[in-house]
Order: sequence, then structure tokens, then C-alpha cells
Amino acid sequence: MKKAMLTKQALIAALGVVGLGATSANADAPSAAIRNRSIGYVMTGVHWATYATEKATECPDGFNDGPREQYSALFPKDGKQRTVAETELTREAAVWFPDTGPEPSTAKEFKFKEPVGTVAPGLNLDGKVGPNDYTSPDGEKGIDNQFNRVYGCVSDMRPGGSLYFLWNKYLTRYFYPHTVIEITNVDDLVNDDDVTVTFYRGLDAVLADAGGTEFLPYATQRVDERWGKLFKRPAHGKIVNGVLTSDPGEINRPYIFGFEDRTFYRFRDGRVKLNLTPESAKGVIAGYLDVKSWYRAINGALGTHSLSYGQESSPSLYRALFRLADAYPDANGKNTAISAVEEVTFKQVYVQHDEPKTASDVRKSSQANAR
Repeated sequence: MKKAMLTKQALIAALGVVGLGATSANADAPSAAIRNRSIGYVMTGVHWATYATEKATECPDGFNDGPREQYSALFPKDGKQRTVAETELTREAAVWFPDTGPEPSTAKEFKFKEPVGTVAPGLNLDGKVGPNDYTSPDGEKGIDNQFNRVYGCVSDMRPGGSLYFLWNKYLTRYFYPHTVIEITNVDDLVNDDDVTVTFYRGLDAVLADAGGTEFLPYATQRVDERWGKLFKRPAHGKIVNGVLTSDPGEINRPYIFGFEDRTFYRFRDGRVKLNLTPESAKGVIAGYLDVKSWYRAINGALGTHSLSYGQESSPSLYRALFRLADAYPDANGKNTAISAVEEVTFKQVYVQHDEPKTASDVRKSSQANAR
């Protein structure tokens, strides 16, 4: 018995030594996160930044109707004979060839429902305080986030909605949509007035724990230097009290849903505001979302069937987007971009810039990293 107790005590002592070693290693990890004056992060979470209360008081008229509800209103079961071309194909054509005219006159309930109120998260993109601007939840005036008026009363993208949940699942499950940022010329993660922030598309899996629910730092993430040039966008930035901000510039975000087409959408005058730590980053990506690129992305990645689950009617969204667009007018004076904000989270990674020689190399390497 005494021998057994000694053995047990020895085991506990050994585990204590291992634990101390692990603690020491973890203590050294933050300083090791910056290498050659650079640190990288891979996106692990994203949501459109809309103001959503638990009881949806900002949507007093309820949520918007989706494709199924609109179809039932347009083509009721009244005994009238209608062809496929007059019904299903007509509605699907409206998805791919949308217009900015009024909603179908036979469906009065198609009136688009926008959220009420003056509070929404985001950034002051134009440096002004205008009549249509919001106040942020922490009191900042002049917040530009017209996208909140588009998606604020669409159930799919609210907390608990199907895409609100699934977007992040597919973001981390598949290789294509990985957004990586690398901060270079870094001398201090707390205060540094001259850094470079570069966006990339990542090629490797996101490191998760054994349960697959928590994402871990200190992995390696290769960036797509060959086929991902569309996503490679550098900008000047600065870090003040641990908060990174970047100058306005173009940001292209890769997007995919399941096994559908690979798409992307574009922020014009896009910039970041991120709270940095050696292990993670959290904050927003904001800018003027190019309406047509976003519309192509969502319909290329999601069919009408999938959008129906979240009551997202593409033709109605298209009209709302252009009605509320607030930047980049075309030759006719029609705005083509809308102020929008993404709430994002990142985990630290070591960025690898090796350029693969062939597409086959990329595929083989990705398959190896997935094992």
C-alpha cells in the first residue's frame, strides 16, 4: 500500500512538472507569435453587423416574406390553370434578371420591412454625421450601415437564423472561403503607427480542438499567391492601444456555401478595426459593399430553395439594396454600393508564402493538410 501511494505521489509530481512546462511554453507563445516583424490571423467567424434585440422590437411589422410566401401570394390555389413558365420559371428569372422597379402589383404584402430605430453597429465611413446615419451601441455618432436596413428584418441572418449559423460552419469547414490577414512591419502589438495590413485567401484547414468547437492559434496557414491575386490587397494601418485600423482600400472576400459555386463580394473603401492579442483578433470589416458583386455571390452560392429557409427573397433584396445604396454613383447618378459592416473573429496563424507550381500541387497539399 505504501509503495502504491509513493507511486501515485510520483505520478502527480511528474504531471506537475509537465504542467509547469506547458505553462512556461504558453507564456513564451505570445512573444513567438510575431516573427520577422509580422503576425498573421485567419478568420474563424463572421456575421453581418445588424442591430437585433431578443424580442425583435426593431421589426414591429415582423420579418420579411421569403420566396415561398411570395410565390403563394402571387399564385394562390384558386383553381386557375397556370403553366410552369408563368410560375416557377418567371420567379426564377426574377432572381437572375432582377430590376429596381416596384414589387409585383398583385402582392400588396410584398412591401419590404425595414428595421426601425437609430442604433446599429459599425463605423463612420465618411467622417460625417448625416440624417440617415446610426449611433453605435456605445454612443458613437455618424455610423454608416445602410445594410442594417436591408438585413435587419430578414430572419435568416439574425441570431438563430439558419444562415447566421451555417455561414460560419462552411467558413471553417471548406478551404476556399478562408480570409487571412497579415500585419507586417510590426514593432509593437499595442502601439505602432506604421504597419501594413494585407488580405489574402488561405489554403489550409483552420486548427480546431478535439471537439471541433474551439479554434486554436499558432497553426500554419499557406496563402494563395497564384490563384488568389484577386484577394491580395495591402493597406497602410496603425495600432493604437491594441486596436488595429487600416486605411480605406478595396477588399475582396471569398464566399462559398457547401459545395456550390465559388464566389466573392467586394468592399470599396474597405477597412478594418480589430482588437489585437497575440492569439486572436476581433472587430469589424466595414466599407461600401458593391451591390452587384454581393448579389452574384449570394445567388451563386445559394439557390432559391436554400434561401427559402431563411425567408430571403433575392428580387426583393435587390430592390432594397439599390434603394438604400449610399455610395459610388454610376454615370446616371444611381448609387451602386451600400455601407455595410461585418463582425469578425480571427485566430493567430503563421503565414506561409510558398507559391505552388501547379494546380495539382495545390490540390495534393490541401488534401494532405485535411488528413
